[in-house]
Amino acid sequence: MEPARLIFFLLGAAAFVGLNAAYLVWVERKGAGRFQRRAGPTEVGYAGLLQPIADAVKLMSKQLIVPPGADRMLFRLAPLIMMPPAIMAFAILPFSDTLVAANLNVGLIALFAFSSFEVIAVMLAGWSSRNKYGIISAARVVSQNVAYEIPMMLVIVTMILVTGSLNLTEIVNQQAGAFWNWNILNLAANPLMPVTFVIFFICMLSETNRAPFDMAEAESELVAGAYTEYAGMGFGVFFMAEYANIVIGCALAVILFFGGWHSPIGVLPGVFWFLLKLYVLVFVVIWVRWTFPRTQFYGLLNLSWKILIPISLFTLLLSSVMVKIF
Repeated sequence: MEPARLIFFLLGAAAFVGLNAAYLVWVERKGAGRFQRRAGPTEVGYAGLLQPIADAVKLMSKQLIVPPGADRMLFRLAPLIMMPPAIMAFAILPFSDTLVAANLNVGLIALFAFSSFEVIAVMLAGWSSRNKYGIISAARVVSQNVAYEIPMMLVIVTMILVTGSLNLTEIVNQQAGAFWNWNILNLAANPLMPVTFVIFFICMLSETNRAPFDMAEAESELVAGAYTEYAGMGFGVFFMAEYANIVIGCALAVILFFGGWHSPIGVLPGVFWFLLKLYVLVFVVIWVRWTFPRTQFYGLLNLSWKILIPISLFTLLLSSVMVKIF
């Protein structure tokens, strides 16, 4: 791909990440209000639509204060590590057959390589701040990430086995046609494919630190977790990266399981269907957060090690047998 086009696409991705984070916060607040019989934002603009702009101005006007005794370099470096990989991941995601910046043959591996920086950034943020809540949260992040990376990777290996490709565009093209060609309904390759998707979705919630798996923040017991000492746009960058990673996780689910940009009824452009499927999944992520309480930490680890890993191993073996036979 031409460098100029790639730079243009990355700038567009950065703008999309900022706008997406701002208005997903509005959607989440309004959704939380409806789920909990509240109004949500109402004061700033019609139905609170200007509230994200007011929040952004407030964050940018605040000073980034480095607490006494903190490692100043690592404390300032952590937010900078968090955001660029999330933006780079958007360059790999195919939003349609033509709207993709870098159509890599190993796109699936590259996507997870970029996402691995998130846990490093959160770990640095907690460790460098010299705050006991931040350090405890950082330790939890590592434990949680290790536990849920295993079933996530087993699901990804299962999908590679079924599709025979690491190229995201090729995986989507294999699901062209009617909706029964989507991988989530590909029961011939794996009768437990819907279960495989559920495991992927649970792991995605954990990897993005969303309730009921938000052990990195856990404001009811850890103040604000690894971000306790961050103010202004230091906190804002972590906040934007969290929503960017939610969109990336849901986009990957659309690509692997729901036919990507392909239409179930054969009308409207492909990018419309991709975004529709994407934001339906994002709404489900918000729905889950405001429906289920935060799990206890050991219950979170037991869910992965005792339930998700054995089931994902079984689905991988079953897929291997089905692919070999049929």
